Parts: sequence; C-alpha cells; structure tokens
Amino acid sequence: MNKYINLFDLKQKVDYKTEVLSGLTVALALVPEAVAFALIAGLSPLTGLYAAFMMGLITSIFGGRPGMISGATGAVAVVLVVLAKSHGVEYIFATVILAGVIQMLAGLLKLGKLIRLVPHPVIFGFVNGLAIIIFMSQLDQFKDPSGNWLTGTTLYVLLGLVLLTMGIIYGLPKLTKVVPASLTAILVVFGLVALFNIDTKTVGDIASIKGGFPPFNIPSVPFTFTTLALIFPYAAIVAGVGLIESLLTLNIVDEITETRGHSNKEAIAQGAANIASGFFSGMGGCAMIGQSLINVSNGARARLSGIVASIALLMFVMFGSSLIEKVPMAALTGLMIMVSIGTFEWASLKTFTRMPKSDILVMVLVTLVTVFMKDLALAVLIGVIIAALVFAWDSAVRIRARKTIDENGAKHYAIYGPLFFGSVSAFKDKFDVANDPDEVYIDFKESRVVDMSAIEALNKITERYHKVGKTIHLKHLSPDCRRLLENAEKIIDVNIVEDPTYKVMTDLF
Repeated sequence: MNKYINLFDLKQKVDYKTEVLSGLTVALALVPEAVAFALIAGLSPLTGLYAAFMMGLITSIFGGRPGMISGATGAVAVVLVVLAKSHGVEYIFATVILAGVIQMLAGLLKLGKLIRLVPHPVIFGFVNGLAIIIFMSQLDQFKDPSGNWLTGTTLYVLLGLVLLTMGIIYGLPKLTKVVPASLTAILVVFGLVALFNIDTKTVGDIASIKGGFPPFNIPSVPFTFTTLALIFPYAAIVAGVGLIESLLTLNIVDEITETRGHSNKEAIAQGAANIASGFFSGMGGCAMIGQSLINVSNGARARLSGIVASIALLMFVMFGSSLIEKVPMAALTGLMIMVSIGTFEWASLKTFTRMPKSDILVMVLVTLVTVFMKDLALAVLIGVIIAALVFAWDSAVRIRARKTIDENGAKHYAIYGPLFFGSVSAFKDKFDVANDPDEVYIDFKESRVVDMSAIEALNKITERYHKVGKTIHLKHLSPDCRRLLENAEKIIDVNIVEDPTYKVMTDLF
C-alpha cells in the first residue's frame, strides 16, 4: 500500500507542518478558480467546487506525482461550454465519466510515455502561454460587473491590496520560511480588510460557495448510441486536453523537484478522478499548473498537501462558506499574479539568440496559440507537428553514403542516417547505376529503413540495377524490412547473420 499512498511511510521524510499549511493555502486559491471555471462552462459554482474536491483527493492519493494539484480547469470548461448550453448539466456528468474511462484506458495501455514526444520548446511555449493566461485572467478583477475598468478609490484600494499581497509573497521568504508566504499574505490582507472595514470585492461577491457533501448522482441521460455519439467527441477532447495538461504539469513539477513522476499512473488516477467527479456532481478537470506551483513553491513534496487541500476545500463548502466568502479577491489576485510570474520561463527569453530558429518559432507559436485560442491541446499538437516536420527535414538532408571498392571490384555503399519518406530523394541521388560495377552492396548497418516510402525506394533502386544486368545486395536489413521486400527477393541478397535487433524502450508503470 505504501507504493500507492506513501503518506505515512516512515522512510519518507515529510515536513507535516509545511504540507498542511501549503494544503490550506492551495485550498483558498482553489475556491475562486473552481467557481470561475464552473461559470465559464455555464454550470453552477458547486459543480466546480465538487470537481476540485474529487479530482484533488483521488489524484493526490493515487496519482503518479506527489505534490501536484488537480481540480476543475479552464481547459476542460472551454470544451464543455457548448454541450452545457445545448443539453444541460446531466450530459456534462456523463461526458466527464466517459472521459475518465478513456483516460484510464490510456494509462492501462501505457500511452503516458507519449508525453516524451513533446519537445522542450513546446513545453517552454506551453508554460509561457499558460503564465500569460493566468495573468490576463486576473485583470477581470479590475473591472466592474459591466466590464468597465475600475476607477477612483475602488481601483486604488484594490491595487494597493494586490501589491501588498505580492510584496509579502516576494519578500517574506527572504526573512523566514517558517510559514508559507502565500498563506501569510492572504491572512494579512484578510485581517486588514476586516480590521479597517475596507470596501473591496470578496469571494462571496462572485458566487455563494455554500453546499453539502457532493451528492451521488447517476447521470439522467438516455443510455443509447445516440447519446454516446453525442458525448463521445466532447469526452475524447476532455480526455486528451486533461492528459496533455496533466502530464506536462507533471514534467514541470519533476524539473522543479528534481524527481520523477509516473505518467501512466497519473493517467489512471486522472481517469478515476473524472469518473468519480461525474458520479458526484462535478464538472471534471485535470492537473492545475498554477496551484501545483503554489504547492511546490511552498515546499510541499508529499501527497499530504493535496489531500489537505481537497478536504479543506470541502470543509469550506460545508461549514466555512460564510468565512471564506469574506476573503478579499485582491489577496487571491495578487497570489495568482505571483504564480504567473513564477510560471513564466524567463530563461527562455535568453534562448532567442542561442537556439535554432526552428525551436524559437515553435516556442513562440505554441505561446501565441495558447494565449489567443486558449486551446492547450491544439497548441501542444501544433508545436509537436512543426517540431516533427523540422526534425524530418533535418534528418532528410543528413542522409549520406560512404562509397568504397573491395578487392573483388565490388562497390559498397555504407548508408548513414534514417531512410524514410523525407530522405528517399537524396538517397536515390547517391547511386551511379550506369557506371557502377556488376556487383553492388548497400549496407544499412548505420541506417534504418523506416517506412513504406523507404521500402519503395529500395525496390526502385534494385529494379534500376536489375535492368542493366547488375546484381545488388542489401546488408543489415531488419527482419520487418526483409518481409516487405518479398517482391524483390530474386535479386536481393540479405545478410541474415548480421541483421541487427532493434529494441524499443519500455515505460515503467
């Protein structure tokens, strides 16, 4: 059991005070986010709060990354908003459950390893875009209900409280780390507002968070193929967005803590959490990079902080709503602005003059798509595709052939670099069919035949030699390539003894 929970394992060094205080800080930061994301999706605030509780609790206990926080997120809310308006909340619950099933299947099939295909420039662009989104979302607090910018005393009070919060978060750790700076800042601003009766926006001005324990609810939808056809596209997108955001957050927390999480285990936990969220009246969600960074920056490294955060959030909803609704939004705004500043990869700006232009293009493009389209999955997908195309182009132009003549007068072509759709043209240009001797060897010891385009290129080159009465021998081809070359077996001599065995790295569960 320690392998999964690892909470009271005496071999693990856990700072319980830090974990508990950090969990309380995260719980306070979760409240306005969960409410806001639920409203974005056109749902009641409690659906967001219930999702934050369920997602946070289950992933904290069973997830693959201790210290990471999950809850209701904007990425999921944006996907669900159309379905919520057209069919109502019950279909949202069904969609979230189906998304959870898809995520669990992805984890069981060990597809979490695919996150390794995301290049570093894409991660930089994703993180920077997310930091900008977090910052821009806080600007709404400086507007009135009509959408106009605040002016006069109201603006100055709000701005002053926000700057005070940011100052405490920035400066307190330089003096002491006994208590989390984030929690201290929230309590100080809360105390000042209460003591001097300062008129400023509070959590309660956004929406009431009062409620009970999440009610169990089987979605009231027709269990038909029509319903499945309706919700499956939304569920697939929710599952994809959730996994991408969760696994990228996992990688970021890995780098900060200099430890390694388990992507497949996290995928299964995310799926289980979404299934539970759907059955307990929640809107679903995924890992939250902002709250995760708050937690990690406070020094939390174990599962306890996430468990405390989710349970504290539920206690706020059930018993402490009247008090939490009085927390000034200025304090939470200042906290999230500091999170955005800490999230942004400032070091990436220094790479503009040092990194390849293709990497810079990918990083900037992913950032722009993330910011303006607010579609995290699309941003990552575009970045991966462009990076893959750049890699394919670079690999295509790098294929080369070393040519030698042996003592028997036979010519040998030693191929270096992968042979695939992008490099077949350059590969064909390496051969001098008309002037080559009657015996030609092509050695693939330092190469790899990758796809059908490469197989077709080999067929064409063997046919060209055959037409002029010359024999060609292909050496060091893998067994899968030999099977695909059956149509040329009469003129191809394959060296079976020296064929390499290609091994694929497996991912640990």
